[in-house]
Amino acid sequence: MSRADDPQQTYREFTEAVNMRPGELSAWLQTEESKRVGWHSGGRAGGGESVGHASGRRIVDLLRRKRAELSAADYRHMRKVVGYVHRHLAQRPGGDVRETKWRWSLMNWGHDPLR
Repeated sequence: MSRADDPQQTYREFTEAVNMRPGELSAWLQTEESKRVGWHSGGRAGGGESVGHASGRRIVDLLRRKRAELSAADYRHMRKVVGYVHRHLAQRPGGDVRETKWRWSLMNWGHDPLR
């Protein structure tokens, strides 16, 4: 079994990468800043929900469920979240990041880099 196929490892990495609580992430996803950032399947200016925003809604659901209720698809999404957070953190811009699209995008994926 590879590390990517190890549910315990995936769960541990997911809970380390996602540092926002479910209620906090859910409230963040309601903000205009949250809705303005990210890639939309119809293009950046296209309508609809961004990929990160949809992921954030799924993360809220994953955080609220018991581990025994998680499916193979849930673990695949957890690995996707971990990969995104790690890649995005490596692209940190200089200066104050509090009010940046970089931070807001990470927050859609459940990670607030200011923590």
